[in-house]
Amino acid sequence: MADAEIRRRLEELRRQIHHHNRLYYVENQPILSDREFDRLLDELIHLESENPDLYDPSSPTQRVGGKPLEGFESIRHAVPMLSLNNTYNEGDLIEFDVRVRRFLGQQEPGPYAIELKIDGIGIALHYDKGRFQTGVTRGDGTQGDNVTENLRTIRSLPLVLSQSRSGHSAIPPQLEVRGEVFFRRSAFETLNAERLQRQEKPFANPRNACAGTLKLLDPSLAARRPMDLIVYTFVGAGNHGFASHIESLLWLKSIGFPVNPLLERAASIQEVIRLWRDWDVQRQKLDYETDGLVVKIDHLDIQQSLGFTAKSPRWAIAAKFDTSEAITRIKDIVLQVGRTGTVTPVADLEPVALLGTTIHRASLHNADEIQRLDVRVGDTVAVEKGGEIIPKVTRVLIDRRSGLEKPYTFPRNCPICKELLSREEGEVAVRCTNDFCPAQRKRRILHFASRAAMDIEGCGTAVVDQLVDAGLVNDASDLYILDPADLMSLPGFAEKSALNLVEAIRKSRRPDLHRFLFALGIRHVGAGAAKILAAKYKSLKMIQKAGLEDLEDLENIGKVMASSIHDYFNNDRSLAYLKRLNERGVKPKIVEGRKDEKATPFSGKAVVLTGTLSTLTREEAKTAIENAGGRIVSTVSSRTDFVFAGEKPGSKIRKAHDLGLSVRSEDDLREMLGLPVRKRLL
Repeated sequence: MADAEIRRRLEELRRQIHHHNRLYYVENQPILSDREFDRLLDELIHLESENPDLYDPSSPTQRVGGKPLEGFESIRHAVPMLSLNNTYNEGDLIEFDVRVRRFLGQQEPGPYAIELKIDGIGIALHYDKGRFQTGVTRGDGTQGDNVTENLRTIRSLPLVLSQSRSGHSAIPPQLEVRGEVFFRRSAFETLNAERLQRQEKPFANPRNACAGTLKLLDPSLAARRPMDLIVYTFVGAGNHGFASHIESLLWLKSIGFPVNPLLERAASIQEVIRLWRDWDVQRQKLDYETDGLVVKIDHLDIQQSLGFTAKSPRWAIAAKFDTSEAITRIKDIVLQVGRTGTVTPVADLEPVALLGTTIHRASLHNADEIQRLDVRVGDTVAVEKGGEIIPKVTRVLIDRRSGLEKPYTFPRNCPICKELLSREEGEVAVRCTNDFCPAQRKRRILHFASRAAMDIEGCGTAVVDQLVDAGLVNDASDLYILDPADLMSLPGFAEKSALNLVEAIRKSRRPDLHRFLFALGIRHVGAGAAKILAAKYKSLKMIQKAGLEDLEDLENIGKVMASSIHDYFNNDRSLAYLKRLNERGVKPKIVEGRKDEKATPFSGKAVVLTGTLSTLTREEAKTAIENAGGRIVSTVSSRTDFVFAGEKPGSKIRKAHDLGLSVRSEDDLREMLGLPVRKRLL
C-alpha cells in the first residue's frame, strides 16, 4: 500500500471509529456489531504500529471511547474506567497468555478468574463511611454522568454497607465500587409488555432500556423499572490486604454487594477456552444478556506488576461470544441520505425474530458490501445482531435462489435530489455533493435543533420535513425568521403549537458556544471537540481567527479535524451562513472565566507531559493543569511553555532540548500545582 493510500486509510478508519464510538456511547444507537467495530479497530492498531510516523494523538486508539451524555452533572473519575481488549478467537487468548508470561519473565501467571460479561451500563459507585453517596456512569472512561438518584431506586444496590463477618478487612472510609447496571430478561419482557399496553414504543433490547432509564430526569419513573446490579471490582483492592481478585469479590459480597455467582477459577488458558466454549452454549439459559467472558489474572500483585496501557489493563481480556443470526428475505433495498451526504443502503426485510426483538431492516453499509456479498432483491439472507444488538446482512444463501431475484445496481444519482453521486478516492462512502439536497438539508436542520446542539424543543423530524417541503426553511438560519402565521399554514399546527415552536426557537438565540459549534455540523467535530474549542478560544470570533497550526496543537483535535475546522471558517458559504445566523439574532455566549479565578503559573500556558508519572495518573495531572488555567498540547514546539518529564520519557524530551526548552520534573509539577507529596493509589 502506497504512503498516500495508507494515510487516507488511517484517516478514514479514525473517522469511522470516532463516529461509531459516539453512536454507541453517547447516542446509544450503534449501527455496527461489536465484532465489526473490533475489526476496524484492529486494522487501525495494525496500520499505526506499522507506520509510527503517522501517529495522531486524537486517534481512537489513544482514547477509551465515547463522551458523557448531556443533561446530567458531569463527574470526572479519579481513576479512569478503562475498556478491555476484546477477542473472538482462541488464538488471541493463547497469545494473551504468552504475552503475560513474556512480560513476567516467563513467570507462571497463576490462575485466571473468569466472570460472565454482562451487557449493561458500566457504573462507578462511591460510598462514604459505608453509605452510598454518588453513582456515575462510565461515560468516556474519564468522566461520566451523575445518575445517583436513579441508581438509588435499584433494590439490589446497598444504600448502607454491612461490616464483613469474615473478619478480613474493615470497610474503608471512602470506597469506590464498579459494576454493571442491567435488566434481567424477565423484567425486560414485563417492561415492554406494559409499554405496549400503554401504546408506547417498546425498547429494542435490555441495554437500551437500561440506558434510557438511567437518563430519566424523574427518579419515580426509574423506580417503576426494575433495574439490577452486579459489581465486579473496587478501586484499590490490592491496598486492602487481598491476595486475589476472587477473594476481594467475596468480601464485596459479604458487605452487601451483589456479585455474579457464576464465578470460576481456571488453572490454565486451556481451561479458560473450555469454559468459554461451555458458556457460549449455556448462556441462552440465563436471565440476562451476556456477550462474553472477562478473563483476569486472579493474583492482585501480578495485576499490579503488569499494570495498564493507555486504554486497557494488561492483565485482563474480554473473550466475546460469537454473534447470533436469523434467516429472512430481502423485500427491497432502500437508500438513506445523511447530513454530510453519505448514501447508505439498507435492506428492507420480511420481519424476523432475533434474540428477543423483531428485525425489519438491516444495514448493507455501502456499495462495496453489496457487491462483495452479491446481494439481490428477493434473496434469502442471514441477518446478524452483532454483540446481540445491531442487525446487519452477513451472507446470502445462494442455494435458496429461485431465479426471480433481481441484482441491485447502486444508482449514479441521489435518490432524493437526482444529482450525480461521487466517491472520493480511497473512501468506501458514496456521497451526494449537492449541498441543497432536501435530504441533507433536513438532516442538517435536525442536527442543528437537536438536544445536544441548540436544543429547540418541538423541532423534530416531522416538523422539519414540513418546513423544508413547504419552502419555509432552506437552512437552520431560516428558523429564526419564522412567525406563527407561517406555521399555522401547515397541517397539524394550531395557534398554540405554532406559538410554542416560535418561542422555543427564540429561546435558542443565546446558546453556549460549545453547543453552537456542535450545531454547525462541521465535519469530524463532535460535542467533545466543540467543548475543547470553546474552552480554548472563548468566542466564535477567536475561533475564526485561529491558525491551522494552533488548532493542530490542541489536545484531542489532530490534523484531520483541525483542517476541517480551518476550512469551515475560511469557506465563503459557511461565512455567509454564519452571517445570516448573526443577523437573525443568534449570538453564542462568550465563555467567561470563573469570577474567583486567580492567576497561576499555568495561566494561559501550553504544557507537554511525557513519560510515566509516579504520584499522579496522566488524567489527574491533565485535569489539575487545566483547572489551573493551562492547556495540554500533544507535541513540543516553539510555542510550548512547559515540558514535564516522568519516568521513561519519549522523544519529546529530545525535541525540547533541541528547542532550548527546560525540562522539569514531576516534583516541579506538584510544587507548581500546590500539591503535597503523596503516595500513588491504584
